[in-house]
Amino acid sequence: MTARSFFSKEEQQKIVAAIKKAELNTSGEIRVHIENHCKTEVLERAAEMFYELKMNRTAARNGILFYLAVKNRKFAIIGDEGINKNVEHNFWNDIKDEMTSRFKNKQFTEGLTNGILKCGEKLKKYFPYQDDDVNELSDEISFQ
Repeated sequence: MTARSFFSKEEQQKIVAAIKKAELNTSGEIRVHIENHCKTEVLERAAEMFYELKMNRTAARNGILFYLAVKNRKFAIIGDEGINKNVEHNFWNDIKDEMTSRFKNKQFTEGLTNGILKCGEKLKKYFPYQDDDVNELSDEISFQ
């Protein structure tokens, strides 16, 4: 199993579809990055990937990264400063808890897609979808 083969092509399509659907609720820009190993603290690595993917360059600073290290069984969700200065401190907790519950039952696709969709719903309050919204970041999954 590698990062690229962890989800089948069909599962990857479901994940991308969830990103597209979630982004219809919010101007937030959602990405998923999957790699084999996380050699540092998971939030630190997720932050590195956030900048490497240039997610900090959105106009409203409202990028969200779902980061997974499949062989280490670690994941993180991080948002850019535009999100973090507007949402409550524990904003990501219920999304992470739901994902963790699904992941423990080996429901990886469902856990990730549900987390993405819930993220879009929750961000609607702070960053609603705009009629002139531009998709600033790729919806495709990135791998390393």
